[in-house]
Amino acid sequence: MSSYRKFAYVYDELMEDMPYPDWIRFARTAWEKHGMPHSVVELGCGTGSITIPLVNSGFEVTGIDLSSDMLAVARSKMDGTPQGNRLFREGSIRWIQQNMTEWELPEPVDSVISFCDCINYLLEEEDIKSTFARTYSGLKPGGTFLFDVHHPRTIQRYDDEQPFVFDDRSVSYIWTCDFDVPRCEIEHHLSIFVRDEQGSDRYRRFEEIHVQRAYDPEWMKVELVKAGFRDVKCYADFEWIEAGDEAQRLFYVAVK
Repeated sequence: MSSYRKFAYVYDELMEDMPYPDWIRFARTAWEKHGMPHSVVELGCGTGSITIPLVNSGFEVTGIDLSSDMLAVARSKMDGTPQGNRLFREGSIRWIQQNMTEWELPEPVDSVISFCDCINYLLEEEDIKSTFARTYSGLKPGGTFLFDVHHPRTIQRYDDEQPFVFDDRSVSYIWTCDFDVPRCEIEHHLSIFVRDEQGSDRYRRFEEIHVQRAYDPEWMKVELVKAGFRDVKCYADFEWIEAGDEAQRLFYVAVK
């Protein structure tokens, strides 16, 4: 996968307004309802913006990502904080490069999470089914699987509202999209401009292509049940309300 190579090193700057505390809050509320975990796997952990706060709150976390560059940034962020020193750290962390469709650990865990629409990067139905099956297998009995995805209408809206432009002193981008209606699949094209160094007027340009696909919400619930999960629920936009067609981001909670 070519995505998230150079992009990994400007990702946090571009995504600094992402609601990471809201994802953590949602996870904690789910755990309060279904059992507080000790061990947690995060699929698609990226640069660790959710992983690291969980570690520093005392959880034993495994961050899994397909991108070695994203994991390199995550390790650097962890090491660069006082909590990165094991004398200060409350929990524990390990970083593993794996495909979420094939992820595997030596031991089962209490909870698996995957936020920031990572599941939307699975472009075939078989990839979804494989990820659900691997996650079910990797959980302890009673363990929870928490993840969010874009609603199909959100993918459509991206296409309707493009292009997007972001202009900052150190990094800027132009973002356009191509939408495949039958597959509800969108291809994001980003031209990113990064200032060489502070005070310089020179910028480096690089291109990124990211592809996401949205799936029918009811189909996702059915596939979770087929994988073995019980008590499967779908909520809307960080809130504990049943998701409808007006939801932008769907949150699934499934119990093994």
